[in-house]
Amino acid sequence: MPVRKNQRDLTPVEKRRLVDALLELKKSGRYDDFVDLHGEFYVTDGERRPRAAHMTPSFFPWHRRYLLEFERALQEVDERVTVPYWDWTVDSSPTSSLWADDFLGGTGRSGDRQVMTGPFAHRNGGWRINSGALDGRFLTRDLGRPADPLTLPTRDDVARALSQSQYDEQPWDSTARGGFRNAMEGWAAGTPERWRMHNRVHRWVGGLMLGASSPNDPVFWLHHAYVDLLWARWQQAQPRAGYLPRTPLPSGEPQHGRVYALTEALPPWGDAPVALLDHTRWYRYG
Repeated sequence: MPVRKNQRDLTPVEKRRLVDALLELKKSGRYDDFVDLHGEFYVTDGERRPRAAHMTPSFFPWHRRYLLEFERALQEVDERVTVPYWDWTVDSSPTSSLWADDFLGGTGRSGDRQVMTGPFAHRNGGWRINSGALDGRFLTRDLGRPADPLTLPTRDDVARALSQSQYDEQPWDSTARGGFRNAMEGWAAGTPERWRMHNRVHRWVGGLMLGASSPNDPVFWLHHAYVDLLWARWQQAQPRAGYLPRTPLPSGEPQHGRVYALTEALPPWGDAPVALLDHTRWYRYG
């Protein structure tokens, strides 16, 4: 059974294998296919079309399958590689181990925010951004947003999210006032703090992590592995709760045909959320 480890527990050899697999996937063009897929399914709740990946109950199962497909692609390069997770409640500084030169590299330089260190720096030749003209051609970050400082979510923040007794609630979008899904995804419409939890981490990293093409930054996968782990912990903490909505929304509902119920197939793979509730079929967390 593959084990996804905390990134701080990776050995130097394990880090090197992961970096090499990422670079090889990028070289082959398959990495950019995953970036494009995320952009395709980044549908906001203001758009009048189906919403599988964000601002929706299927946020967790969609990203679980997405991450699993990416991990399988890495394992086609090196079968010993798994996607580690980044516990941002602990490793919450721009000097934390994942930003080291031998792993993900550090923050961007002043001015254009270009990452100049580590294996994913454009100047090192192996990481060219190809997802759109607005993204530029090099990886960018602004860790902690020094010009307008931002902190990462804390253990107390995670505990509050895990205490939610219901998975999701109407209106099943970014404006939901309760439920674990939106507490973790982190939309806070109408409040001074517009982004929380998962969203706040994207803001803290900055650069390319801010948009729909956020998988351009390899830290995306470590971030979402931790989000996936927290979903598993919520399931353990709330054993009587389950995925909602359980049945397709009726035609009179504003979200009819736009969000996915428990047994409705998620694009593009065709798995329903019910098939993605138990991660231990494929991997476990160490």
